[in-house]
Amino acid sequence: MSAIVQRMHHGASELIVIRDPRTGEEVGAVPEALPRHVRTAVNASRAAFHGWAATPPADRGSFLRAAARALAGAAPELARMNNRETGRPVDEALAGIDAGVATLEQYAELGPVHRGHSLRGHPLASDYTVAEPRGVAVVLTPWNDPVAVACGLIGAALFTGNTVVHKASERCPHLGTMLGDVLGAVFPPDVLISLTGGSGVGALLTEQSGVDVVAHVGSSAAGARIARASNLTGAHVIRENGGNDPLVVDDDVDPDWAAEQAAVGAFSNSGQICTAVERIYVHRAIAGHFCEALEQAARRRNREGGLAPLVDVRLRDEVHSQVHNALQAGARAVEGGSVPAGAGAYYPATVLVDCTADMDIMVEETFGPVAPVQVVDSFEEGLRLAAEGRYGLAATVLTGRIAHAQQAIASLPVGTVKINAVFGGAPGGAAQPRGASGHGFGYGPELLDEFTRVKVVHMAAPAAGSESGRQ
Repeated sequence: MSAIVQRMHHGASELIVIRDPRTGEEVGAVPEALPRHVRTAVNASRAAFHGWAATPPADRGSFLRAAARALAGAAPELARMNNRETGRPVDEALAGIDAGVATLEQYAELGPVHRGHSLRGHPLASDYTVAEPRGVAVVLTPWNDPVAVACGLIGAALFTGNTVVHKASERCPHLGTMLGDVLGAVFPPDVLISLTGGSGVGALLTEQSGVDVVAHVGSSAAGARIARASNLTGAHVIRENGGNDPLVVDDDVDPDWAAEQAAVGAFSNSGQICTAVERIYVHRAIAGHFCEALEQAARRRNREGGLAPLVDVRLRDEVHSQVHNALQAGARAVEGGSVPAGAGAYYPATVLVDCTADMDIMVEETFGPVAPVQVVDSFEEGLRLAAEGRYGLAATVLTGRIAHAQQAIASLPVGTVKINAVFGGAPGGAAQPRGASGHGFGYGPELLDEFTRVKVVHMAAPAAGSESGRQ
C-alpha cells in the first residue's frame, strides 16, 4: 500500500491516512477540509486583512520574530513528525526547520527596508511609490522541505501585510497542522489559517474569488492548473514547480571530483530536491573514468545505507517506472535500478549509462536517486542538450574554462546557473524559473515585491489663493 494517502470516509469528511515510508506502519489520520471549510477560511482571512494591513511594519516584524522563537522551540517535535511522515532523517529535518527560523528572522529584518522609490517630477511636487499588500494569500507548500519552504512564503506574505491561508502537502498533513498551530498562535486571529487536504482542496482554494495571490511550490501539473485558475480570479501567481536540471561535465575537469559533484546532486535527500541533478552530459574524453567513479559513489552510498526512503511507495513506483523504461530502451544500470525487498519505500542510488536524449529519464522530472548519463562529443553538444526541454529551473556546468562558463551562462534558459558547484550560493539570492518550472521570485528580498503591488503618488501644491493654500 502507498505510504501517502489512504482515503477513508469519516462522517462528511475524508481522512488522509499517512504511513511511515520507512516501515509502512500507520502514522495517523487527518480529516480533509470540506468546501465549506475552504470558503470559511478565505472569508475569515479577508475579514482579518484590513486590521493586519494597518499594523505598523515594525510591529509585524516583531510578530515574525516571535514566530521564529516559537518555531525554534518546537523544532524537535516537528523534526520527529517530519521523519515519520516523509522519511527525512531527523538531522536533515532539523536543518530545514533551522532554515525556516532563519527565514522568518530574515524577513523581519528585510521588511522595514522594503521601501518605495522617490521619483523626479516638478520641483514643487512630491512623486513617490508605495508598496501595498495584495490581500488574501493562499500558500501551497510541498513535502520535501516542508518547514523551510512554508516559512519563506508565509514570512514574506505576512510581513508585507497580507493574511495567509496555508495548505501543506497531503503527504505531510500532521506536520502541516503542527506548523500551523505553532505559528498561528503567535499572530492575531485569522491572520494565518491552516487547512489540510489534497489537490482538490488546493484547487478549490485557488478558485476562490476572495483570493488575491497564490504562492505554490510543487509539481508543474498543479502549477499549470493554478495559472489557468488565476485567469478567472485575477489572483497574482508565484510558483516554483518541477525541474529536470542538467549537469554538463567538460573534458578539462578532474573526473573523480566531477563524479562526486554528480553524486551529491543526484542522491542528496534521495533525489527529492527541486534542483537535484536529473540528467548528466559528460564529455567522451573523460566519460569512462567519470562513469566508473560515479558508479563507485552510488555503490558506496548503497552499501553504507545512508539513503532515506522515498516519501511513499507511489513515488517509488513512478521513479522505478522511468528507470525500467530506460532499461527497456537500451540504457544499462551499472548500480541500483531495482526495487529492494522489505518494508518501506526505499530505492537505491542508481546510475544509468548509455542513455539517449529521447528517453523519458532524460526528458521528465524523476524526483528520486537516479543519475542518468549521456556521453557527448563536445562541450557545445552537452550545452545544446542541456538547454532543451520544457523545464527551466536550474543547471550546473563543471568546467575550468572561463569561455565555456560564460557561454553556459548566456545560453542556458534557466533561472539559476551554477558553475563548478551543484549546490550553494550567497544568501539573499532569488531566481525566476522559466517554462514549466514556474514564474516569479519564490524567495529572497524580491519575494516581498511579489506579495505587494505598487501605487504611484503625485502630490502637488494647491493653487495659489485657494482656501487650503492660505491655512
